[in-house]
Amino acid sequence: MNGSPVVLTEITGRLGRITLNRPRAINALTTEMVMLMQRTLDLWATGDQVRTVLITGAGDRGLCAGGDIRAIHADAVSGGSASLDFWAREYRLDATVARYRKPVVAWMDGLVMGGGIGISAHARVRIVTERSRLAMPEVGIGFHPDVGGSWLLSHAPGQVGTHLALTGTSVGAADAVHAGLADHFVPAERLPQLVKALADADADADGAVAAHELAPPGGELAGCREWIDRCYAADSVPEIVDRLRSDPAPGARAAAEVIATRSPTAVTVTLRSLRAAARLPSLEAALAQEYRLSAAMLRSADFAEGVRAQIIDKDRSPRWHPAVLADVDADTVAGYFAPTADDLDLTAPGPG
Repeated sequence: MNGSPVVLTEITGRLGRITLNRPRAINALTTEMVMLMQRTLDLWATGDQVRTVLITGAGDRGLCAGGDIRAIHADAVSGGSASLDFWAREYRLDATVARYRKPVVAWMDGLVMGGGIGISAHARVRIVTERSRLAMPEVGIGFHPDVGGSWLLSHAPGQVGTHLALTGTSVGAADAVHAGLADHFVPAERLPQLVKALADADADADGAVAAHELAPPGGELAGCREWIDRCYAADSVPEIVDRLRSDPAPGARAAAEVIATRSPTAVTVTLRSLRAAARLPSLEAALAQEYRLSAAMLRSADFAEGVRAQIIDKDRSPRWHPAVLADVDADTVAGYFAPTADDLDLTAPGPG
């Protein structure tokens, strides 16, 4: 980036705008970016200068492709702890976005994955465009939906969230709204007009967005709800896969094949995480559970192998251990959820 700031901030009228500025990396999050966003939100939380906050991404490829997976992988294979610090800061930022005292508007244009979901799908006003592709694809790298993903997906209508979590499928604008990951569809070309409207001293964020939104193009999830809700209501991943494979809907059988390529341990942990999150009292409680899982999975063989296969070597042929769902050890999975001395406390002040 030739020394360019990785996060840009500006105040126009009453609008404070935060722009992630790593376009060549589709604005993948680093610890520095998370810290800068947190400090900016803390600064703007009080006083009258900023009335509304807008989060956008530089470039036209996406708001944010997630965390810097290469850096996390390097930390994992070296036995480091930098990833734990990153996740602690990132999850606190996600909670800040969700509980912010002023309206946060998230412009979810282009690719929005993983950590990108965390800084946008918890916002008060969430906007998708014709270019939006949202996903929580973590099971494909031996990980789990974090950044509050377990909370969001467990509260999606029916079993839609379970489907998205276990397959890692990406969705467009209409399906993102249907799944409860977004609220409004606004064509990408209308961003300049929307920024101007939000900057007005008398602007109401919801009203300004409503004045620019349209009905999104048709999606697919609504028409698949019958088999999604029936198949994914099962109590275990093997039973879910069996139901999908025996269902007459082509989409169901295709989903079964996708799940079969994912880490058996990761999909098992993910299903338990979602079912537990549905019973938790708050996003913060879900984030605390996710941090526990992230810390455990950082040291797992599947996470290192998944990142190697998908991102480092890109051979797309991960060698999972165990390789099949039937061999996933229940005690190992339960151990991921066991409390530790290093659990994240989101009621305490965050690091400086």
